[in-house]
Amino acid sequence: MEAKVYNQSGKETGKVTLPETVFNLPWNADLVHQVMVGMQANARTPVAHTHDRGEQRGGGKKPWRQKGTGAARHGSRRSPIWRGGGVTFGPRNDKDYSKKINRKMRTKALFTVLSQKLKDNEIIFVDDLKFEAPKTKDAIAVLANLGKGSGQEMLSKKKKNAAYIATSSKDMIIDRSFQNIGSVEVDEARNINAVDLLKYKYLVVEEPKAFIEGLEAKIK
Repeated sequence: MEAKVYNQSGKETGKVTLPETVFNLPWNADLVHQVMVGMQANARTPVAHTHDRGEQRGGGKKPWRQKGTGAARHGSRRSPIWRGGGVTFGPRNDKDYSKKINRKMRTKALFTVLSQKLKDNEIIFVDDLKFEAPKTKDAIAVLANLGKGSGQEMLSKKKKNAAYIATSSKDMIIDRSFQNIGSVEVDEARNINAVDLLKYKYLVVEEPKAFIEGLEAKIK
């Protein structure tokens, strides 16, 4: 398997060989869904927190005597049926939402999504990304060039979740050039995962050979 490699001007500069073990897997919706749900659960940080009756203030004294008042019996003002009492089954920030995901499952789900994106022509390989200074104007021009050269004009026109740009290493100039483009996310290639790939339509890969070597290392 081979794929075209472009430069920042959108011109083809060569081709890269793609391993079939990574880019030629059949679609497996059940696996991808399971891994995606697990990763989203593991990234969840519970914030909302309600007090149960044991954590609520007051209620040390019985509201009224047990019998003889004609009213229903109550033992504490902290009861959930009282205003100002505890909350039953409310959200708790000590709840653990994490799910176990096997490493091989996570890897195969990533490769499955990559394979599908390659079949849909949604992966664009770039030999190198370089900016003399962080400029949004230059970043927009690069997206337009790549979109035109690869035949994927929506890369620069899509207003939401357009592209995930995987760079070979951390580069603050690249990050700052794209940071004002809300439809684009930039991150190092080693951090790529199935959730990010499913969120964005296109994947732009810098230095494809190093990217592929990193993916193949996940199999070992």
